[in-house]
Amino acid sequence: MHPGMMWWWKNARRHGCGDGEGAHAGEGGPGWQAGPWRGSGEDFGAGAFGVRRPLRFLAYKLNLSEEQVAQLAKVLDELKTERAQAAVDDRRTVAAFADAIGLETFAEARAREGGDLRVKSAERLRDAVVTALGKIHAVLDSGQRAQLAYLIRTGVLSI
Repeated sequence: MHPGMMWWWKNARRHGCGDGEGAHAGEGGPGWQAGPWRGSGEDFGAGAFGVRRPLRFLAYKLNLSEEQVAQLAKVLDELKTERAQAAVDDRRTVAAFADAIGLETFAEARAREGGDLRVKSAERLRDAVVTALGKIHAVLDSGQRAQLAYLIRTGVLSI
């Protein structure tokens, strides 16, 4: 028997999958997907804001309605776009720094351009995050906002 199968077998027996309950999710049992490669289900979506996984994570953790999910999807999509632009700006910044240092003489003007681009990009990203947080605040009720603040504060969710 494969060593990875032993973990599954012991876990399935511990959770009652061998006592008439199904071994697959949706058949009454806890489901075989709750392994170390999938997580326990409590921490899925932990990480930076994207769109699909964090949206499902937030919908589950905050008990969002369909309307709230739709509004939150728009906000997260805008934030994802801004983060992608910041990544492009970061690559341009690194290229400018490399250009400045790679010449025979140091090109201070080119290095300043790269530094200025990095600062402007960080400011745009900051403004986008603050705007997104304001929109999210407007979408959620007070209990959901408290739960979201807890998730951010404990590091389960990062912005």
